[in-house]
This record gives sequence, C-alpha cells and structure tokens, in this order.
Amino acid sequence: MENLWLAALGAADRDRLKPHLETRDFVHGQVLFGEGQDVDCVWFPTTGVVSLMTLLDDDKLVETAVIGREGVVGVTCGPLNARAASRAVALTQGQAACCPARAFSEAMSASEALRLALARFTEALMAQVQQVAACNARHALDERLARWLLSLHDRVGDTRFDLTQADIAGMLGVRRATVSEVSASLEDRRLIERGRGWVRVLDRTGLKAASCGCYGQMRAVLEELDLPTPQAA
Repeated sequence: MENLWLAALGAADRDRLKPHLETRDFVHGQVLFGEGQDVDCVWFPTTGVVSLMTLLDDDKLVETAVIGREGVVGVTCGPLNARAASRAVALTQGQAACCPARAFSEAMSASEALRLALARFTEALMAQVQQVAACNARHALDERLARWLLSLHDRVGDTRFDLTQADIAGMLGVRRATVSEVSASLEDRRLIERGRGWVRVLDRTGLKAASCGCYGQMRAVLEELDLPTPQAA
C-alpha cells in the first residue's frame, strides 16, 4: 500500500521528498512522539492507524483525531518543528514512510503546491479535532462508538481490529465497564462481533445508521478540501 497524501502530490513534490523517506514499522501502543516533545520526524502511514491523544489534568488521555494512510502525522498548524501539543500513539500495528522534519520543512519552503497540500490537510485535521470534541460533549456513547468504529474501518482496510476493551475505553475517555455495556448493545443488533482482544464490523450500513452525523460531516470536509478520503474495503 502507499500513503494517499503522498500519492496525490505532483511528481516534482514527490521527487523532493522521496530521497528522504525511510520505511518504519510501528506496533500497537507505540508512542511516535509525546506531548511537549520536539517532532523530529514526519510520518506518512501506509498501513495502520495512529491516534492523536490529548492529556487531561487528571493524567488521562482522550483521543481527538485518527490518521491512517490518507494523512500525515507530525505536522500541526504551527511551525513544523514546534513542540507537539498532543501524543501520537499507534492504535494498530502498521508501517509508515518517514521523513526528517527538517527535510520536509525545506521541501515545503521550495514548493507552494506542497504548502497548499499541507494546509488543506491541517485544515481537515483541525475540523476533525473540533468535530470529535463536539461529538464527545453532546452525543450518546453508542453513537460515538459507532462513529469511531467506522473511522477505523475506513483506515484499517479490514473488518477486524485487534483492540481490547481498555483500548476503546481509553480512546473514548470512558470506563471499560461502560464500553463493554455499549459494545454488547451493538453486538446484540448484529452490527459488530467481539472476541478477546478484537472487534469485527459485521454490518457497516447498520453501523452508519447507529452513528451520529459526525462521521459523515468529517468525511464531507475531506471531500470539500479535495483530499484523499479513506474508504473501507
């Protein structure tokens, strides 16, 4: 597989970045960079999913965005080498093409088209963060869980995800017992299937109906900005 954001660049911009790209594997739970750290590498996932996690004052983390092969991990709306405002954690195992942040910054300085492509992506990323914040504040947990599973389904490329109840609880910022109860409700409706350490999507159409409208709104932003849209197989 390839990273869709990189693939959508013009040939000249891909050539600027290609000599600096290095393939790296990541594993479930791996921290790519932490909040407050200098980001020295830009990650372009080709497989797998990375979560951006925000640290709260009670030392708990809550997911604010997910990025797969459609996007870029390690860029913000501020200067490229600024300290990270959030923690990037691999939600699943995967692989990425990695570019030193300095080389990426130099390539952007040389190309207006590359700067525009990054601006579109960061705008979409900020829209996702804002939508997730609103969703977490207003929508019921079963709707949020359905929305979150759809986002993963788009990016993982498989109907089955290796996730524990603790993983899901941490992403959604709720207790494991609450996740178990709500997951059981979706399972009773034959929308998902669960096992020890995994979840499988059985009925994507039904899961979309069970989700809040935030899922569709986040996808619409990608389309409006003419960005690659992750799509479940």
